[in-house]
Amino acid sequence: MSTMRFCRECNNILYPKEDRANKVLLYACRNCEHQEVADSNCVYRNVVDHDAGELTQVLSEDVASDPTLPRTKSVRCAACGHGEAVFFQATTRGEDGMALFFVCCNPSCGHRWRD
Repeated sequence: MSTMRFCRECNNILYPKEDRANKVLLYACRNCEHQEVADSNCVYRNVVDHDAGELTQVLSEDVASDPTLPRTKSVRCAACGHGEAVFFQATTRGEDGMALFFVCCNPSCGHRWRD
């Protein structure tokens, strides 16, 4: 695993640097002339852990203000009676296919329902 390295001379961060002539990866200090050969070619590693059955959280306030989502005025919110909602399709856990989800555009409501 890649970790941060620090200069032995001035304690600043060492940055990866390529030595093209010798075809070697180095870590070099930008403050002084210190350089050291890297023991691994891994400079950065991003590990993403998630479960297959993990639920995706849809935040109502973010969805309702998203300008890229389509809007409709043909439905009414059951919670507040507002006449505009954004909608999107998503898969639901334990079911086959896609479901149509609606989110009320009233900023004080944010009610979600599916069709």
